[in-house]
Formats: sequence, C-alpha cells, structure tokens
Amino acid sequence: MSVTDWLTRWQQGRIGFHRSAVHEALPEHWHELALSAGDRVLVPLCGKSLDMRWLAAHGHPVLGVELSPLALEQFVAAGSEPVDHDRRGGFARSRQGMIELLQGDFFYLEADLCADIAAFYDRAALIALPPATRQRYAHHLAQLMLPASRGLLITLTHDGEGGPPFSVDHDEVVQLLAPNFEVRLCHSAPADDGLIESVWRLRRKSPCC
Repeated sequence: MSVTDWLTRWQQGRIGFHRSAVHEALPEHWHELALSAGDRVLVPLCGKSLDMRWLAAHGHPVLGVELSPLALEQFVAAGSEPVDHDRRGGFARSRQGMIELLQGDFFYLEADLCADIAAFYDRAALIALPPATRQRYAHHLAQLMLPASRGLLITLTHDGEGGPPFSVDHDEVVQLLAPNFEVRLCHSAPADDGLIESVWRLRRKSPCC
C-alpha cells in the first residue's frame, strides 16, 4: 500500500481497522511487560487509536507516529485537554496531555526522538504493511529500541490475500523479529470473520559486539 493509498483511506473514511474501544488484549496483557509508571511508550502507525489514551491513563507518556494528518486531527479533537503544535525532527508535532503525536513517515523517525522510549505497542502497524515492507519495519523498529526495552505486538492471520489488515503468520513474526528481539507468544485464538488473533511479548536483545 502506497502513501497515497493510505492517506486516501483516511480521507474516504475507509478505516475498518480502527476500533471504537480499547483493544481487549491491552489491559489483559500489558502488565506482563512489567513496566513502571512513567515509562514512555512508542506507538508506531498509531492512527487515532484509543489505546493511546488507555496507556496515558495508566501512567505512560505516549509517542504516537502516524502518516495521516487527518487521523491525528480527529484524535486530538476527541480529547478534552489543550493541544500544543510545533515541529520536531522534520515531523509536525502535537502534544495533548501525556500524549505526543508526530505526523509523518515512521521510517524517517530517528533514534534521537526515541531516546527515552522504554516500550512499544503495535496493534495495527505490522499487519498494516504489505509483505515487501514488513522486513524494513522490523529492522527500523529494532534500531529505535534500546536493549532490554519491551513491546506488545498483536497480529492477525487469515485466508485472504489482501489487506490491511494483512495476514502475518507465526513463522513470519519469528523470522522478522527474532534476530533482534526475544519473542514469546502470549495468546492465540479465533477472532471475528475467520481471523486468528495472536498476542506477542517482545524484549529487545543487546546488539552483538
């Protein structure tokens, strides 16, 4: 899916991947990462996910990165706190309470903007990307995360060929992420419409010397 296709989806409201409630896997499994209040969380390809508000409500400053300006406009418009706007590192930035949003291409996010990130949350980033882009995503995510940082990943598998959401099976998750992360499957079960949803816990390995 091209940049233009993604932006067009938001403009046309074709965002069936967006959930109108917090994903149930977040409160069920987030505690397994054993983070502390105040630990900052990266949410790649965040859209206008309500999961970011859940994370902030549980004491985590959030850094969301999203290509669509419309998604971020809708997110902050739904909030009650004041919003500050500026630019940082080539991104348009919005700040609302404990949530910082960068509008731009995740692949241009540099490590200095993530220097204090302790964890990441990926509900709809990896499965939003076509096969040719997923390896690049996994590598870039690893470059942004410090050793011992942790993450929660949610994936879907299905029989269809299209997306998003794209089908990412268990073997591919391990192939993509195991070189740089310890990967553990927490839960896998059927979801709606013939989908199988899986929840993964990850921990960034120390780079080899």
